[in-house]
Amino acid sequence: MSYNLTDPYELARYIKEAKKSTPIKAYISGNLNGCTFENIENFSSGDLHILFGESENIADFLEKHKHKIERVKIEQDRRNSAIPLLDLRNVNARIEPGALIRDKAVIKDNAVIMMGAVINIGVEVGEGTMVDMNAVLGARAKVGRNSHIGAGAVVAGVLEPPSKSPCEIGDNVLIGANSVILEGVKVGNGAVIAAGSIVVKDVPENVVVAGSPAKIVKSVDESTKSKTEILDDLRK
Repeated sequence: MSYNLTDPYELARYIKEAKKSTPIKAYISGNLNGCTFENIENFSSGDLHILFGESENIADFLEKHKHKIERVKIEQDRRNSAIPLLDLRNVNARIEPGALIRDKAVIKDNAVIMMGAVINIGVEVGEGTMVDMNAVLGARAKVGRNSHIGAGAVVAGVLEPPSKSPCEIGDNVLIGANSVILEGVKVGNGAVIAAGSIVVKDVPENVVVAGSPAKIVKSVDESTKSKTEILDDLRK
């Protein structure tokens, strides 16, 4: 079934209808010869086993074969999750450890996603854009080409209320560390958002805004450009 994930109602329907998953990884020591691993993946060497499966299947297996199990260790990182993480194998970008990118996000060529960044469903990250450490891009947010989302910045997403439109960040935009871009705000090409700003209304192209709430303080000039230079080498 196809969904229009740019539509908040369709996105909500997708989450509602998605099969909820509670995946478990179980490390087991014991002689499990003759056991049936129904709906469970088993990777074993001798009496050491690693099992992957849904919580209820692993729990049933452990109870059924507890007399054969010497030790068990369980790993679990989600509960009734509706949206898996994005399959990164065919993404032509640099994605560092600890970044969380949910399925149905789009990461374009030569983007850089740093440690701890969180990218929600329906987000689009443009070519050559960097999302720095611990930045958050909420559902359906769009970021253009060759922009920089600073460390700890938040580009608000929109799942509810559905009447709100998603944030749209243009090309060659620099959003400073710990800034917050509120729901529905559009930031024009070449704009600079000073660190720690709270942006509550649209930002025109090629201006610098700062403060809480953010206000235009000047136009982007050569001095600004020298301080906000994007380094191509970081995107290779």
